[in-house]
Amino acid sequence: MTQYLLSVHSGPSDYARSLEEMQPMFDAVETYNQRARDAGIWVFAGGLQPGELATVVDNTGDEPVVTDGPYLETKEWLGGFWVFELPDLDAALQWATEASKACGGAVEVRPFEDAPA
Repeated sequence: MTQYLLSVHSGPSDYARSLEEMQPMFDAVETYNQRARDAGIWVFAGGLQPGELATVVDNTGDEPVVTDGPYLETKEWLGGFWVFELPDLDAALQWATEASKACGGAVEVRPFEDAPA
């Protein structure tokens, strides 16, 4: 079995919606999450605060540099994700199809690298 990251990308307008507007999506995602738990594929999932609340640490030079904001200057950022243990890419794509419907956004699927032997 392989672990897959199913990620949802968001933008500022996604965080500007009211709780009342977001509640149907929250309910659909929780139903989806429970199905994943019941199927035994659930590893971890979470939603993230807006990208402008990110802090970037770069310690590749002589001194660490800490800056505000997302690492990349983009219109979208990672808004949330699931990590599932699945038999293959086809299964991951099926779960991503359902995730996209539940969260109302596109879902990117990426397998984790295998652990070194």
